[in-house]
Amino acid sequence: MSDRSKKIFFALTIIVPFLVYCFYYYGMMIKNAPYRFSDFDSITFAYGPVDSLVNRYDSKTGDYQYVDRRDSLVKMHLRLTNDDLLYLHRKAADLGFWDFPVKELADSTHGKNKSIRYIIEFKYKKKSKRVVFDTEYAGDVRLIDANKTLIKEIRQSLYTAEERLKK
Repeated sequence: MSDRSKKIFFALTIIVPFLVYCFYYYGMMIKNAPYRFSDFDSITFAYGPVDSLVNRYDSKTGDYQYVDRRDSLVKMHLRLTNDDLLYLHRKAADLGFWDFPVKELADSTHGKNKSIRYIIEFKYKKKSKRVVFDTEYAGDVRLIDANKTLIKEIRQSLYTAEERLKK
């Protein structure tokens, strides 16, 4: 066998089947992913002091209320665009939101009064993922950073949608 025919034989017997297997395996994983945007229903986001979650947003109904800088409650009807929701879905996937623990609560003896609680829920046709996060949570630093980044992105999307509404 010549050197060229050895390379062709090697490619046909090892490399090509490996590539076909990879495309098949990962294609099925993506197709059967538990949280697909095509099955997306809504996002619910609430935050505030532990005893009262006054600030709320529900993308299904468009109801948005928050306490502004003057401590007055502002209520409005706010819709996020499909692009905004897709961005938040992808950001949550990038940060590993689907693998977050359900409850990330602060220790009851440590700073419960000044802790801010965030509830983030992504709802899909067959599943939903809800995470309760306290700012005084004493867990893995990477998990806390991922939570804070997702919260920042959601708040930024709401702010951008509110600015679009004002124009």
